[in-house]
Amino acid sequence: MNRTPQGVRPHILILGKVNVGKSTLINALTNQTIALVSEEPGTTTDPVRKSMELLPYGPVVMIDTAGLDDPSALGRARGELTQKAINKADLAVLVTETSTLDAQECALLDALQSRGLPAVVVQNVRNGRPYAESSFIQVNALSGENVEALKETLVERLRSDYSEPPLVSDRLQDHRPVLLVTPIDSAAPKGRLILPQVQTLRDIIDAGIPGVVCRETELLDTLAHLKKAPQLVITDSQVFDYVADVLPASVPLTSFSILMARYKGDLAILVEGARAVERLQPGDRVLIAEACTHHRQADDIGTVKIPRWLTARVGGPLEIDFTAGTSFPDDDTIASYDLVVHCGACMTNRRDMLSRIADARAASVPIVNYGVLLAYLNGILARALAPLGPDGNEPETMGDARIPYGET
Repeated sequence: MNRTPQGVRPHILILGKVNVGKSTLINALTNQTIALVSEEPGTTTDPVRKSMELLPYGPVVMIDTAGLDDPSALGRARGELTQKAINKADLAVLVTETSTLDAQECALLDALQSRGLPAVVVQNVRNGRPYAESSFIQVNALSGENVEALKETLVERLRSDYSEPPLVSDRLQDHRPVLLVTPIDSAAPKGRLILPQVQTLRDIIDAGIPGVVCRETELLDTLAHLKKAPQLVITDSQVFDYVADVLPASVPLTSFSILMARYKGDLAILVEGARAVERLQPGDRVLIAEACTHHRQADDIGTVKIPRWLTARVGGPLEIDFTAGTSFPDDDTIASYDLVVHCGACMTNRRDMLSRIADARAASVPIVNYGVLLAYLNGILARALAPLGPDGNEPETMGDARIPYGET
């Protein structure tokens, strides 16, 4: 479990004013010196993240943040980073020193609740002072008193308030195998499969269903050696068109990226975003956003292939910008785009992806992810959505007949 990626761990965010003991608390929760502790206000700048095991729950990410009441220019910048961290949070811990919340703390708690973000309020009682009457969980972060009780509360809240949709296991009908088509190219990590492939395979195995893995070059031989047709084929989006061509129409087909769209985001909204491609005109602005940073290959899908395919589809040059990692434009900047194309979000969590989708929607800008876009451009989106049932089905008359746009 120590190797569980951060993108599939619940994120627990420590919030509060300057010098209320947030960093001391995260050190106590993790039993490590994760965050620098000082009486000097503003010690914590960027959010500090630590993956840990919150037993008996399991893998989580703890995030320490800067104080929200620093009035300086630098403090305001730190506050913006904290706001971005809130977008990723699955559970918030609001730390205070008093037995009642002041107006600013109440406003913060109301804002968290308005976002549907569950919160636990912790009163940090320092210097051995006797505990006062309080409706909050009380701890002494410095001595560790009552920290274990806080951990138990966090576990209870995660179990009651945090859940993730399954990747694909809820759509499998019987014990026939599921076939995973996984190209191995220069972008694949040496000795490993990429994360969405690993997650999907694990979900299938956990459901007690055989998972068969092959490259696209061995697809036909693999199908020939199976005694029964697979109940589902899941392919990497980059070979979507080839797999769809050689796979019998009677065999259900989808992609890892479409599964990730359902798992990490809102599939229906991303499908709407795919249709917006038909409204693009030469000169329109497109943002291609990725939630991680990685070494770019010569024919990188985000910076090379998708721009090439969109340009060919539109019939003229587009103005294309790129963002990666935690960078995502603010509302005013997003509104200047005609389309946002997002990666599969395998390296971030569901809350963050849903926040990005919500930002695009609030600016009335369509948003689509890589896999949904590629299926649409290949004219096979309806087929790729069909295995996901009523909440993922797409009407048969989509008007997305295939137009050649370059090799995949």
